[in-house]
Amino acid sequence: MTTPFPFTAVVGQDDLRLALLLNAVSPAVGGVLVRGEKGTAKSTAVRALSALLPEVPVVPGCRFSCDPASPDPGCPDGPHEAGGGAERPARMVELPVGASEDRLVGALDIERALSEGVKAFEPGLLADAHRGILYVDEVNLLHDHLVDLLLDAAAMGASYVEREGVSVRHAARFLLVGTMNPEEGELRPQLLDRFGLTVEVAASREPDQRVEVVRRRLAYDDDPAAFAARWAEEEAAVRARIVAARELLPSVRLGDGALRQIAATCAAFEVDGMRADIVMARTATALAAWAGRTDVLAEDVRQAALLALPHRRRRNPFDAPGLDEDKLDETLEEFGGSDDDDPDPDPGPDGPGGGGGQPEPDDAPQGDGDTAARPEAGEDGQPQPSGAGEQSPARASEPFRTKVLSVPGIGEGAAGRRSRARTEHGRTTGARRPRGALTKLHLAATVQAAAPHQRARGRSGPGLVVRRDDLRQATREGREGNLVLFVVDASGSMAARQRMSAVKGAVLSLLLDAYQRRDKVGLVTFRGTDADVALPPTSSVDAAAARLETLPTGGRTPLAAGLLRAHDVLRVERLRDPARRPLVVLVTDGRATGGPEPVALAGRAARLFAADGVASVVVDCESGPVRLGLAGQLAGELGGTAVTLDELRADSIAGLVKDVQRRAA
Repeated sequence: MTTPFPFTAVVGQDDLRLALLLNAVSPAVGGVLVRGEKGTAKSTAVRALSALLPEVPVVPGCRFSCDPASPDPGCPDGPHEAGGGAERPARMVELPVGASEDRLVGALDIERALSEGVKAFEPGLLADAHRGILYVDEVNLLHDHLVDLLLDAAAMGASYVEREGVSVRHAARFLLVGTMNPEEGELRPQLLDRFGLTVEVAASREPDQRVEVVRRRLAYDDDPAAFAARWAEEEAAVRARIVAARELLPSVRLGDGALRQIAATCAAFEVDGMRADIVMARTATALAAWAGRTDVLAEDVRQAALLALPHRRRRNPFDAPGLDEDKLDETLEEFGGSDDDDPDPDPGPDGPGGGGGQPEPDDAPQGDGDTAARPEAGEDGQPQPSGAGEQSPARASEPFRTKVLSVPGIGEGAAGRRSRARTEHGRTTGARRPRGALTKLHLAATVQAAAPHQRARGRSGPGLVVRRDDLRQATREGREGNLVLFVVDASGSMAARQRMSAVKGAVLSLLLDAYQRRDKVGLVTFRGTDADVALPPTSSVDAAAARLETLPTGGRTPLAAGLLRAHDVLRVERLRDPARRPLVVLVTDGRATGGPEPVALAGRAARLFAADGVASVVVDCESGPVRLGLAGQLAGELGGTAVTLDELRADSIAGLVKDVQRRAA
């Protein structure tokens, strides 16, 4: 067995270690989501925690780790006699990103259930993790329906498996830990809220600390057993402290004053729902027990807020996580006294909880005062703004709800919410023979396949004689996520500041829509003499939003270069993920300048997409009294549809396009 890296030997990462230890003291806190860049000891710390947990008493032979002192009366391996038992180390079970639903929750033997009425159940990872740790690396890449099942089990303390009226339930109480790299995509806010605590981790910028990290890692790699032995005393001390804190936890008193601070803090940061209040209360209680106290203090409430609230105050994926600590301190101070204490008589110009003057430096660079007087290149109506120079980036206008743009036909890509697809979840549309393990039984089709053979199979009793060849898999139709590739014209003809602001606002709105529909996104821009891949295809829409915000404009319009670069991106991505269908969103006024025959060259490049059957939409940004209609012509070459910025809005009366329709060849 591999010797794990000692938990107490992890350098720095104080918040991460504290959050893990608090969950070890009180699993009711709800688990930890660890966000951070690669190489920051996320996985190392989680795996090391399992060695600190006390041994677990279990019923011998029970696959569901029942406690012999109070066995689960509904255990599938029960009933068990109380008393006796054996001890084993607490488990750390790792859930792979590519795991199936049956691997997570377990599976019933459908053939035996139909023919014999026997609940033959094979436990899944949730059963293995009962009374231990369930670790999900890259939880943001896990399919949403698996995350839903995982968090439901964590919240209820039980797992339910149902197949065609046959159900099995077993206890599933575990410490849930997920890690993720935000650059690879975010979790939905509903799923973020289900994690009790969130910790942001980053590599230290202190040379001495980085040296110590390398020194300890090299020593561990040279001789893991000897390295662990050097830290055995510290590990034993932390293990004993966890046991003591668990025993003290029921005696910790959460007073009315601390409860008022918790409620006021959640209200001040406008957190939705009541889960944050409950998690903060449990975390503050665990902090007091960890410190060896029986009373919750203001410092416990403050630390609980820093761990439980940052991920709950985000309103969309473009909001940076975090908490205004000045505002937190003001709130705690205001509600920290007795009920008759007056609030601060001089809250300052920003009012109570305003955060003082801190937001001003953050807001200052967002203005355009230093650039507003600069001449604007590419005025509307000028077909060839060859002399336009580069301008500083314009700010995006306020995002809005967009029309639904979808890829025609039925795909088989990753689960999402955009285009029609054959998926594991959704409405049943038919049946087929299973390819591999049966996951969703189509009962009627199975009975229909088995019925003609009952006499030949010698059926004599009431049970149906079912063979494996009779089983039918239900085919279901749901929604898939697509690759939405934005191709944005940043040339001089688009550089009029008000128009570019509206264009960025439209793209930002489409990015938000892509986030909600679980798409991958990419960003190609073109200006001057060439096109650039500003963002290769990724699940991180906030990274795309950040690149869009800093997008400069000006110069000629190499439309053909932009289309060819986008075509090359799709070609490479098709090799990596052939099942994910692309949707190209070209944002331009349709003008093409620079080089010989730029318009004809752009038309030939556009026809490459039509030949490959790539779904596309052109967002027509042309404005002014004189319109050339070039974007509409380009959409015809692409085999797609053109929509104006106004038609892109979901509430626009003039918007007639809901789906991207390919024209007949």
